[in-house]
Amino acid sequence: MRKSQYGFSLIELLIVVAIILIIAAIAIPNFLRAKITANESSAVSSLHAVDTAEITYESTYAAVGYSVALSDLGQGAAPPCPGTAVASCFIDSVLASGTKSGYKFTYVQNATQTPSLGFTINADPVMLHLTGERGLYSDESNVIRYNTGGPANSASPPL
Repeated sequence: MRKSQYGFSLIELLIVVAIILIIAAIAIPNFLRAKITANESSAVSSLHAVDTAEITYESTYAAVGYSVALSDLGQGAAPPCPGTAVASCFIDSVLASGTKSGYKFTYVQNATQTPSLGFTINADPVMLHLTGERGLYSDESNVIRYNTGGPANSASPPL
């Protein structure tokens, strides 16, 4: 007399694993693309925030003009915000540190005159094609520009 067997055969388990791998192969690239798009959207929003913070900073500290560094727009070391020219609390501390959502932000003040009459800020992917596809740029004109595959500049097309 034969005993009835319970459980799955090896072939059945291999088929299930193969189906799961096929579904994962389809889903993972879509997930990565969505992550890149989210990072780029965050970088654009961050550039808008910096542009707005610079306008506020320049009107608040007219003798200085635009901020010397990106960190001047943040909170600084002290948790209660002092609201000074070197810790104005106009942007969040993550953005003020220079890296946010897979993008590195590079800020340069135009210090040819006092008060400063200009600035530039670049947002470039930390790892091109992995954290972002486009380099972004903005300046005191508050127009965000982009370049696919590398850093953007004032000659790049507007977003």
